[in-house]
Amino acid sequence: MALQQTVEQTVAGLGYDLVEIERSAGGLLRVTIDLPWTAPTSEALAAGTPEPFVTVEDCEKVTRQLQFALEVDGADYKRLEVSSPGIDRPLRHEKDFERFEGEVIDITLKAPIGEAAAGQVSANRKKFRGTLERAAQAEGGDGPRGWQIVWSDEPEPKPGQKVSKKRAPAPLQALGFVLDELREARLAPIVDFKGRKPRARQGSQDIGGTKVPD
Repeated sequence: MALQQTVEQTVAGLGYDLVEIERSAGGLLRVTIDLPWTAPTSEALAAGTPEPFVTVEDCEKVTRQLQFALEVDGADYKRLEVSSPGIDRPLRHEKDFERFEGEVIDITLKAPIGEAAAGQVSANRKKFRGTLERAAQAEGGDGPRGWQIVWSDEPEPKPGQKVSKKRAPAPLQALGFVLDELREARLAPIVDFKGRKPRARQGSQDIGGTKVPD
């Protein structure tokens, strides 16, 4: 059985979601897992209930089972590291985008946006950062709704810089996309020292071959 398939089946069999598999120099096999997600209820949203997160015990359980499964398959690796997602968590599936709607994300398109969609944006541009939103359904359209990111090209003020309240803000721009057009999508690695919203993901740290949230 291929390594990818072994890891996917093992992680899913233990009740977790596989986020990412990476192979690094020196034989390191890094596996990122998360808890399955379902849309929160209105009661949970009203109460500000935070999402549960992967613990060190979760990582240790997956590590033990993966070590056994990979040994049975004769997989070639030197060291296994199981971790929770960091602040730059990859977004791969439709449910990931539903989960993190309203968050700032980074996307890379497979191909430049092209002259027809360029507008104020360079037609050769492929990388964007903006707030993830559901795209409006086209009038008379009956297909699935896509996604869009919304951003402003106004530069962030420097520390201590005074910004005039009379200055007009830069206009917002939006780029619509479907998942098949993306080469990569991740949560933007932005740390807010003033506090996080309840559902925000935490960073991760190494603990004995696993990684758990800070």
